[in-house]
Amino acid sequence: MTAVGVWASRVCGIGDEAAPDLVGQLELHRDLGLSGVELRTIDGRGLHELRTGEVDDLCRQVAASGLRVPVLDTPIGNWSTSVGTDLDTELSVLDRTAAVAHALNCRWLRVMSYPTDGRPDEAWAAESLRRMRLLTDEARRLDVVLLHENCQGWAGASAANTLRLLDHVDSPHLRLIFDVGNGLAYGYQAEEFLAEVLPFVEHVHIKNGHRDPDGQARFTLPDSGELDLAACIRRLEAAGYRGWYSLEPHVAHIPHLQVSGDAGQLAQSYRSYATRFRPIVEAAVRP
Repeated sequence: MTAVGVWASRVCGIGDEAAPDLVGQLELHRDLGLSGVELRTIDGRGLHELRTGEVDDLCRQVAASGLRVPVLDTPIGNWSTSVGTDLDTELSVLDRTAAVAHALNCRWLRVMSYPTDGRPDEAWAAESLRRMRLLTDEARRLDVVLLHENCQGWAGASAANTLRLLDHVDSPHLRLIFDVGNGLAYGYQAEEFLAEVLPFVEHVHIKNGHRDPDGQARFTLPDSGELDLAACIRRLEAAGYRGWYSLEPHVAHIPHLQVSGDAGQLAQSYRSYATRFRPIVEAAVRP
């Protein structure tokens, strides 16, 4: 694959990091020369919240754009939940999001594995594992695949926890998203984590940044952080990864902190991020 082909066919991004509305999300990704967009929210609403007519309109607009939708990002198990959140509600979110996914010819749904509600670590682990098995069983029934992200939740705390989750659930309907930058927030080295979980990675999120002296993660443009994005990409490619690299800057739009610029700031920041990531991925992925 040529470098130009890598950019055009294997780089996408999370739409609401670029624009709050669907039109803006699709237009900006097309204008950047990308062929995919990962969907998370539309005008601040999760995809599971869309009514039937709105889903039909979403599908029409995506089809007209010519963009593919490889992944839908759900709130299941994320920062807005805890391991005590009502599981029936979570299963309902999964059912509704899976319906949107099928309408978009997409099978991958991003999930996390539940922040603690204060219970002891082993009780947290046991409940997280129980929930993830039940959710994966439902995903199998719905013919979708859950992609667990190394982010909020029990299994995102370490590669060992992630592997324990995969072993416990033991299903092809549970695989991984690897976010290169999340270790900055959760205290591990990206390349070390990736080396442990590589065989199960189906999708990759791109962000960069650094840790402040107080231990807080500060996300930056892709060529301005402390992480070696190119090294992670080379490791993935050497292992046979041929999936997407999806931009999630967390520069102008940080959902879990409820931080977001206006539409103009989002678009400008996202465009700059994409422009500066392009030479990194083109240099790291060789024909």
